[in-house]
Amino acid sequence: MANKRSVIKVPGLEYMNPIPLATRIGSLLVTGPIPGKDPETVQTGADIEIQCVLMFANIPRVMVAAGESIDDIIKLSVWLKGDDKTQLNEQWLAMFPDRESQPARHTFQNQNLPQNYLVQCEVTAVLQEKALSLHPNRPPNGPLKPLLE
Repeated sequence: MANKRSVIKVPGLEYMNPIPLATRIGSLLVTGPIPGKDPETVQTGADIEIQCVLMFANIPRVMVAAGESIDDIIKLSVWLKGDDKTQLNEQWLAMFPDRESQPARHTFQNQNLPQNYLVQCEVTAVLQEKALSLHPNRPPNGPLKPLLE
């Protein structure tokens, strides 16, 4: 079972429902919604600017927990409650400044985001083969263990 599904957990970003934050099979990582909330206080940002900052800060947390980095992201899907992408684009360019190596992005407008979320995203990432074999948290020929439990 070399490609067994594994669940990725990040303390403070768990869902209330019994679903994982992210799941990985082999080199493919797919997340559920990553919100703009502080994982230490579990509080959602007060406005779109703070939520965008927190959401983009949570993306690397998830990637590290999966044994990856933001360089492995191939697509970011974003749900925005409003239609102003100013704060989203500002954080996007801060995380992915090189326009020649940015992941794909699709932004959807959704007036029905849960709780008081103004923005959330989902990540699709592919870990490079070299990183798969060299990751310090992966036993030889074994599954990757999350860095954060």
